[in-house]
Amino acid sequence: MSRRALRRLRGEQRGQEPLGPGALQFVLHDDDDAEEEGPQQGPGGRHARGTGKEGVRVNNRFELINIEDLDEGPVVNGGRTDCLLVDTVASGSKRRPQSGRAATKRDGDVADRAAAPEQSNAGGKLRKKKRKQKNKKNATGETSENGLEDIDRVLERIEDGSGSGRPGPPPLSARKHVLYVEHRHLNPDTELKRYFGARAVLGEQRPRQRQRVHPKSAWLTTPKSTWPRYTKPGLSMRLLESKKGRSCFAFEHNEEYQQTQHKFLAAVESMEPNNIVVLLQTSPYHVDSLLQLSDACRFQEDQEMARDLVERALHSMECAFHPLFSLTSGACRLDYRRPENRSFYLALYKQMTFLEKRGCPRTALEYCKLILSLEPDEDPLCMLLLIDHLALRARSYEYLIRLFQEWEAHRNLSQLPNFAFSVPLAYFLLGQQADLPDQELSSTREQASVLIQQALTMFPGVLMPLLEYCSVRPDAAVASHPFFGPDAEISQPPALSQLVSLYLGRSHFLWKEPATMSWLEENVRRVLQAVDAGDPAVEACESRRKVLYQRAPRNIHRHVVLSEIKEAVAALPPDVTTQSVLGFDPLPPLDTIYSYVRPERLSPVSHGNTIALFFRSLLPNYTMEGERPDDGGAGGLNPDQGLNRLMLAVRDMMANFHFRDLEVPPEDNPEADGEWD
Repeated sequence: MSRRALRRLRGEQRGQEPLGPGALQFVLHDDDDAEEEGPQQGPGGRHARGTGKEGVRVNNRFELINIEDLDEGPVVNGGRTDCLLVDTVASGSKRRPQSGRAATKRDGDVADRAAAPEQSNAGGKLRKKKRKQKNKKNATGETSENGLEDIDRVLERIEDGSGSGRPGPPPLSARKHVLYVEHRHLNPDTELKRYFGARAVLGEQRPRQRQRVHPKSAWLTTPKSTWPRYTKPGLSMRLLESKKGRSCFAFEHNEEYQQTQHKFLAAVESMEPNNIVVLLQTSPYHVDSLLQLSDACRFQEDQEMARDLVERALHSMECAFHPLFSLTSGACRLDYRRPENRSFYLALYKQMTFLEKRGCPRTALEYCKLILSLEPDEDPLCMLLLIDHLALRARSYEYLIRLFQEWEAHRNLSQLPNFAFSVPLAYFLLGQQADLPDQELSSTREQASVLIQQALTMFPGVLMPLLEYCSVRPDAAVASHPFFGPDAEISQPPALSQLVSLYLGRSHFLWKEPATMSWLEENVRRVLQAVDAGDPAVEACESRRKVLYQRAPRNIHRHVVLSEIKEAVAALPPDVTTQSVLGFDPLPPLDTIYSYVRPERLSPVSHGNTIALFFRSLLPNYTMEGERPDDGGAGGLNPDQGLNRLMLAVRDMMANFHFRDLEVPPEDNPEADGEWD
């Protein structure tokens, strides 16, 4: 029987017992009886608080968690934990033995009568101690948003499988993979709170949450009350194989979803967006229809509706995730060769684009890492051409430098113009920070100068277009020099010109700062001195350019099409521009793996005689008797009826012809000569 029940039987009340020895010993219990007692009230209706060397009894179990002493727990699909159980909240002392509890119970009649003033003093000490701890945390730069940062840090330690249990958080490079994705940074509200405050961001969302129909939230999107009620559209995910610590997954379509997919393809071929709208009325969570309609809304400059459709597509696919599929582990793979998986790639890319335009580059960087982690070796959307730009915009200079240092050996990132110029810019911007030590500051600036000189030597055709983008007139000595002159840009291979156009069209504004231009000008002069001195590295870079950039691979062309940068799209080869590019599947891989095949649709154009084909080309609405345009089949044709319909079509065509009267030639009208006044 609990102590509370015993007191009720005796007719005793808390706070009226006499004080006895050991009455001020407080122990944080884990049993159900301690939880049943709840918060205690002292005289005056105040909650009595007490401190001791052995422990502290608190109502909020998250309030005094020592994060540094927590052991890491397992992660289940990258999910959050609902509660944290703390056995002891004590600083450097062992737990009170059970005999102390017995002594407290025996002398309880004397203990509680004089406990109120002592507990008041102890509560004041506790508040002072907590205030000191809070000031200490704020002094070290660990600010909290809505008082929940401590819980977020605990969740990060639990989710991080490579973290250590020693005191203090280890450095980022030692405990997180370079493509590690943080859940909290997938939410754009986290970044907007940092800029505008939580009240400005969540002010309009709080009333909506009370009336929200969808109680289940997800990592990638938050369901909205304006969306149709979610029903499973027939989309699922299965595990293909697991080997060497990596798991390969694939989305699957059931028969109902396959029929919807066939209707969607027919609607795309009709070139009528309203057909897709009609399809979404019956299948509101069909992914490809949502993505295709999003592009149509974006072309009509309805950005809000376009973004809403992409978020709905992401929510539909996230609800179909396999229980073992994790967004943060970096060990889950999706093969882009499977058409079912491409929708997830494209939905993530479109969402990342909207986030960048919305002013959330940190969140867009997290989406970029997520896309790259799904297939880092093949990189089907070529996210390496974009990740440096997002890192610079998000001011994640250390991350960009770390990615370059770890991947340069096996990916040759320095051979891409965007990395060749973005990494030294990251070093330079990092060197401008005043909180770095003097030795590290000088080393960072020196490394920036070395890398930018190598980039200018390897890609001399970047300088003049970059200065033109930034509206900077180059020096006469630089403009007239043959190394940086017009020949440098003209002599570039077409594939290299495409990469340069893509980088400059996207990142040229990052170089417009006066300090950056002064640093660039200084290094340009040093490169010209090395060229005039006959540096052998100049000839080596020239021969390397001619060999490496013969033709761009298909994933780069796909990235250029998705980027919609005019300068880069204009540099695409003719074999890419002449073929049809579908918005829901741009430039599919040549080695596509099909899990199901679309049934052949018999076109009425392919069945018929030559005369019928000729009149169909003139009259698209003309059909032979017995043909069914809906199913594309033709059956039971009557030659006499077909001939009659053909003759009616000819009469209709002849009746629509209009002949204009020929005008009289000028020479047949002598009165009109010479009257030009």
